[in-house]
Amino acid sequence: MPFIQISILEGRTPEKKEKLIREVSDKVAEVLEAPIENVRVLIQEMPAEHWGIAGESVKTRRQTTTTKG
Repeated sequence: MPFIQISILEGRTPEKKEKLIREVSDKVAEVLEAPIENVRVLIQEMPAEHWGIAGESVKTRRQTTTTKG
């Protein structure tokens, strides 16, 4: 049974997440030749302050970008 975990930042609409689940499930079922009914997808959403890039949180990076622009 394929189990796919996807980590993303918070903020996507429910419709975007539904589309992601649907399209990832379809592709995994196709590639692995597995029944779609056996595919599981877990989306883990994280706040921007919990995700770091180059030593600072995405929240801080966004604030810095906003104040520069």
